[in-house]
Amino acid sequence: MKKIISMVVVLAALVVPTVTAQKINDASFKAKLEKSNADIANPKKAGKAATWFNRGKLCADAIVEPSKNLFSGLDANMLAMSMGVAPSETKDGVYVFDWVDVHTKDNKVKAWKVKKEVLPDAYNIAKEAFLKAYELDNGMAAKIKTALDALINHYAELGSASLDISEYKAAIDAYLKAVTLQENPAIGKQDSRYYFFAGQLAAFLGAQEAKYFADGEKYLTKANELGYKDEQGNLYYFLFHCYYGQRDKGQDYLAKAKSALLEGIEKYPRNERIMEGLIQLYTSEDGVGNPADLVERIDKLLAEKPDNADLWFARGQVFFKLKNFDECINSFLKINDLKPNDYDTNFYLGYFYMAKGDEVNRAFNSRLDSINSQEEYQAGLNEVNAAYMKSLPWLEKAMELKPESVDCAEYLKVLCFRLRNEEGIMDKYNKYNAIYKKLKGIQ
Repeated sequence: MKKIISMVVVLAALVVPTVTAQKINDASFKAKLEKSNADIANPKKAGKAATWFNRGKLCADAIVEPSKNLFSGLDANMLAMSMGVAPSETKDGVYVFDWVDVHTKDNKVKAWKVKKEVLPDAYNIAKEAFLKAYELDNGMAAKIKTALDALINHYAELGSASLDISEYKAAIDAYLKAVTLQENPAIGKQDSRYYFFAGQLAAFLGAQEAKYFADGEKYLTKANELGYKDEQGNLYYFLFHCYYGQRDKGQDYLAKAKSALLEGIEKYPRNERIMEGLIQLYTSEDGVGNPADLVERIDKLLAEKPDNADLWFARGQVFFKLKNFDECINSFLKINDLKPNDYDTNFYLGYFYMAKGDEVNRAFNSRLDSINSQEEYQAGLNEVNAAYMKSLPWLEKAMELKPESVDCAEYLKVLCFRLRNEEGIMDKYNKYNAIYKKLKGIQ
């Protein structure tokens, strides 16, 4: 019996969590900062790099203290143990603590919001202190870098966490603090992504508060200067919005907006956002340019690089926006010559032929009142169906190339239903309808 009892005691000990007390002793931090203030006021101590390093480390520790045991994905049931105290309130997945609110989703930590500072102005004090420590003794560079890297990572994580809960201003502030700390010579290089993230968010906020457009311009320009590159070239799209949002300041901002888009489309011709921005700019602002100018610009580039599929893609985009479906299709047929087994090319050709069919159908409907015979009506209907039929082989080829494509299956289902009275098409409708239902999990 004693043996059994002792085993129960052992098991109970295993399941009782060890609470890692995280109560924040802000009074202690403040007392240490007062001592640090006295130290740097002392000429003898102020001349030592260690004095300044310790001051920076103190403030860095104070900054991370409220959220130091938090990370994305932490089981919400472990929060009380991680924080050292139970939340004062839990509402709609938000766990409320004195210093921080923790947001959860599916019982996992998603993000957090620090509500107050342990030490006022700790960031600026830490930044100054670490810089002073380096200036007094650059032999401490490795030690300073380690401390700064930890603080930079904190702000990068805080930026992502703030973004996840739509705290965009807090996210901008966090990313800027991260990249500004990297100005310290002990780091040696700034991460251009942080300026891009801040600029992208500022461009978004500009729609609500116009002052953010100027901020976005500054951050994105800095990211560009630092060599920021993203696969799609969206920096130019957001930079366009920041310039365009300031157009009331003068015509030069419209010129800058246009220049950003033109530079972007030349470097990233497949970027549909940039192309849409150009079409918007050219069609809504007098004197900026004619959308046809884009074709001329792209054709000049194609004269030098006739086998550049991305340029043909951009050309097709322009003509599609101009509702010139024939030239749009011709551009994508050229891409198909270059890449015959490309899913996107085949899918887009099917889509554009459907758009062309819609155009023929609208023209047919517009003259229905003037049709006087069944033969004339049937001839018009045959013309419409023939236009739609051109879409079918391209979409079927796309479906072969990507059998899991729900979009392609849906287009084929709709197209075949439209053409169901044509010979053999009803069987195709049944086939693609079944594929669509299977892909969508419809019984």
